[in-house]
Amino acid sequence: MVRNILLVVHIIVCVSLILIVILQSGRSAGISGEVAGGAETFFGKNKARTLNGMLGRWTTYAAIIFVITSLGLTIFWNV
Repeated sequence: MVRNILLVVHIIVCVSLILIVILQSGRSAGISGEVAGGAETFFGKNKARTLNGMLGRWTTYAAIIFVITSLGLTIFWNV
C-alpha cells in the first residue's frame, strides 16, 4: 500500500519537475547576457517575487520531494 502511494506521488513529482524546468526561461548567453545578468542581480531586489524566482523555488522543492520519494521507493520496493 505504501509502495503504491509513493509510486503515484513519485510519478506526479517527476512530471511536475519536468514541466517546471521547461517553463523556466533560459539563461542569456554571450557578453550582453553577462552584463544584463550582473545588473539584474545587483539591482533586482525583488527577484524572488518574479516568475523565475518562484519557479526556481518550486524546482528546489520538487527536487527534494523527488529524492525523498526515490529513497522511499528504494526502501519499500522489496518489502
